[in-house]
Amino acid sequence: MPEQLWFTQILNHLFAGPVTSLLRMLGVEPRYAAAPISNSLAMEILIFGGLLLLFLLVRSRLSVDSPGGLQHSFEALEGFIQDQSNEIIGHHSEPYTAFLTTLGLFILFCNVLGIIPTFESPTAVPVVPLGCALAAFFYYQAQGFKQAGVGYVKQFAGPMPMMAPLMVPIEIISHLARVLSLTIRLFANMYAGDMVTLVFVSLLPVAFPIPFLGLHIFVSLLQAYIFVLLTTVYLQGAVSQEH
Repeated sequence: MPEQLWFTQILNHLFAGPVTSLLRMLGVEPRYAAAPISNSLAMEILIFGGLLLLFLLVRSRLSVDSPGGLQHSFEALEGFIQDQSNEIIGHHSEPYTAFLTTLGLFILFCNVLGIIPTFESPTAVPVVPLGCALAAFFYYQAQGFKQAGVGYVKQFAGPMPMMAPLMVPIEIISHLARVLSLTIRLFANMYAGDMVTLVFVSLLPVAFPIPFLGLHIFVSLLQAYIFVLLTTVYLQGAVSQEH
């Protein structure tokens, strides 16, 4: 039985039976039938629930005449991502802002969760960055088809039809490599950050690890930003009106 965080224990106590039954219906045999929910999944559920409550709170307090601090913060974040998208994608980038903002917030909250005692950063487990990378991959591919229709596949063939047999496999490998790159970059940085923070917190008095916690927060912000930035660049390549 793997070591479980307290929140994971609660989820497994409440939902182990239904989750195990669902997995078996899908042909997947859980490694631990009594604890099919892993720590990383439990942390993702916690982040999802927290963000949902946060979004509902912001929605309930929206005001044109007297916006609060929380509304100003979200407007600033949305404006930052929108401005960046306009610079990279162009004037038609507004429909993608909601996805990019949500993706960035989810990754950021997952990154910083590990600095809270009794919790872990789910992005320090490879499957979670992989899930985020796949979400970005399928999103920008879907937007490419939405923008250009079936003609979107032409960009995989290159500028010259005679080069298509060579270009198509190269382009496919290139796009799949993006998933690997996003996954490894996020996982490696967050895993290393978690390990450094854990070592110094366990070895030094309480006051001394504070700079390392600050460094962890900075790395968390940076990695969330880079992930969103690269996703925006990939979106630009998919929805460019030149295709």
